[in-house]
Amino acid sequence: MSHRVNRLAAGLVLAGCTHLAHAAGFALIEQNASGLGNAYAGQAAAATDASTVFFNPAGMTYLPDRQLVLVGHLIKPEAEFSGSSTIGGGNGGDAGGLTFVPNAYFAARLTPDVVLGVGMNAPFGLKTEYDSAWAGRTQAIKSELKTINLNPSIAWKASEAISLGAGVSIQYAEATLTNASPAGLVTVDGDDYGWGFNLGAIWQVSETTRVGLAYRSEVDYTLEGTVTFSGVPALNGPVTADTTLPDSASLSLFHKLDDRWEVLADVTWMGWTDFDELRILRTSGALVGVTPENWDDSYRYSLGANYRFSDKLILRGGVAYDETPVSDTYRTARIPDEDRTWIAFGAQYKLSDKSAFDFGYAHLFVKDADIDKLEGPVRLTGTYDSSVDILSAQYTHSF
Repeated sequence: MSHRVNRLAAGLVLAGCTHLAHAAGFALIEQNASGLGNAYAGQAAAATDASTVFFNPAGMTYLPDRQLVLVGHLIKPEAEFSGSSTIGGGNGGDAGGLTFVPNAYFAARLTPDVVLGVGMNAPFGLKTEYDSAWAGRTQAIKSELKTINLNPSIAWKASEAISLGAGVSIQYAEATLTNASPAGLVTVDGDDYGWGFNLGAIWQVSETTRVGLAYRSEVDYTLEGTVTFSGVPALNGPVTADTTLPDSASLSLFHKLDDRWEVLADVTWMGWTDFDELRILRTSGALVGVTPENWDDSYRYSLGANYRFSDKLILRGGVAYDETPVSDTYRTARIPDEDRTWIAFGAQYKLSDKSAFDFGYAHLFVKDADIDKLEGPVRLTGTYDSSVDILSAQYTHSF
């Protein structure tokens, strides 16, 4: 039973079946619609709108005096397992499901050289659910993670060429996970608050070129919750799990080729090596178990372009390649993550001098993920066939 609780608590941290998220691991890069059309290339340098609060707060110095951004994303992952296990059962159906993710940002100029801003978004999460009688039911049935991140920020134009920015992230995470066991359906619920920070700088190399560098810190959580066994209530009780969500760093380029064409590029690193194990304790201090994860750092590479069709219409396109931090050896039913390739396009239409509408669409081709996982007496063997579709819309108003 202690092994099963350990895997459940791991799921509490990793809920959202991370291969269904947009990017490697279980982070969410969907923080605006204006960047989705470029596959989020160059976001630390683009400073397109107030969503730069998340990608690089220094970009707020390039905005109008006050700006409001409202965004919504529809994310539809598909994940179909084919294989078998030593306890039998079906393939689980499509483990994905349609998810709505909102963002909101506001920036206001305090002085000619200082801008304040705030963002609200979801940096991690999503949801997955297998059929209750599938072959891997003892390893995972339902996983759900919801996060809310409040990110007040400040930007300073230090010179004509250099802008600097900083922000604080206050994050709340709430998770639920279920799976089957000899003691009945097991459910884990838990939540916690964490905090971190982000820093950024933009160098205006010339009138047509700028380079951005941004960093987001780790966020430490001590998830506190309960584990319940539907068949053996005596095993119910409180559990905790310490974990660190990764830091990241981005280097971005924005270059204006001429009056119509712009190119964007980006390299982003994520420090997943901090996620080497998950140690679970009951609140009494008794060790429940240790799960080795041994994730690797990962990189994301993206390239995009904008074409100014007219004064009102901008067309966008982009591609990206996102490495997984999960090796074949440590892949599990809860985290069958693999590399993915992005193809994206989008547009912006100016409704007036003060307002604009952006939309973006991306399809993610996820590499087939092989799994051969032994947990207790149950071995799950097979392959995941996955993909993700993302449709985003954004309203921007300057005043």
